[in-house]
Amino acid sequence: MKPMLRIYRDLPPPSDRPPCALTIGNFDGVHRGHQAMLAHLRAAAQSRGLATTVMTFVPHPREYFALQQRRPELAPTHVSGLRDKLAGLTDQGVERVILQRFDARLANLSPQAFIETLLVDGLNTKLLLVGEDFRFGHKRTGDIDTLREAGARHGFEVHTLSDITDTDGRRISSSEVRTALAVGDLEGAKSLLGHDFAVSGHVIHGQKLGRTLGYPTMNLRVAPRCAARSGIYVVKVSGLGPQPLPAVASLGVRPTVEDDGRVLLEAFLLDATVDAYGKLVRVEFLHKLRDEEKFSDLATLTTAIADDASQARAYFAVHGL
Repeated sequence: MKPMLRIYRDLPPPSDRPPCALTIGNFDGVHRGHQAMLAHLRAAAQSRGLATTVMTFVPHPREYFALQQRRPELAPTHVSGLRDKLAGLTDQGVERVILQRFDARLANLSPQAFIETLLVDGLNTKLLLVGEDFRFGHKRTGDIDTLREAGARHGFEVHTLSDITDTDGRRISSSEVRTALAVGDLEGAKSLLGHDFAVSGHVIHGQKLGRTLGYPTMNLRVAPRCAARSGIYVVKVSGLGPQPLPAVASLGVRPTVEDDGRVLLEAFLLDATVDAYGKLVRVEFLHKLRDEEKFSDLATLTTAIADDASQARAYFAVHGL
């Protein structure tokens, strides 16, 4: 039985700082590389009686610096929203997650202040696991040697883990997942993630245009700067019954009917009618059908949706759920 995840939006209060085994990172997507690191962390924590703990930064440090430089295009896209990230960490046996705000104060901490304020005083760290290239502190001046020297003084072990690679020797990283999703390579993303790319969220009310066209859809908000390429996908939807349901989905800005640029995920269930409003669902992306297009009129859009649904049914006839 997995432990219940405890989430902190700042350092825990002094009364709630058990000795912990800690790793630090963004964990976007909780891909196979992350999973290997978390398995190592979990084993080390269990053998020492420590709390398995992850510290992640909000926003991503690269996003923070991109906005500071007024270069938003340099900010990384997101493989997963916060809900999916936390679900992935729970699946890996993490007990505690620290959502540490990344701001000017944190960015300017010296390596020693980072260690003493966050690791020692703030989290009672007894074991720290990081990648071999981990850097931290003001202008990334802290490194593994800095950590080992501090660990000897403050009483925490420092473990490092080398990069996890795929069968071709390529590093498994969030950047590689983002690259695969950006070009619609779902199989490539799946091999890196260890599972199908997915988006979860509560079903919200939309314009109900799909209903008037004969294709009622469930609408989900998507995390800002979603890494996945806009387009039409064959998907399966969980959370509406005992089994996943086959569907076809549109991820994008709906250029035929809107011009506000807001990204939305709309899923049309192929063979079911369900009152889904307000329910938490998970949409897994199985196969890309085409890129998003702007059509000249609603009649042409309706014809395209019908063809998408037909192709999705053909996919499920061959592959099943």
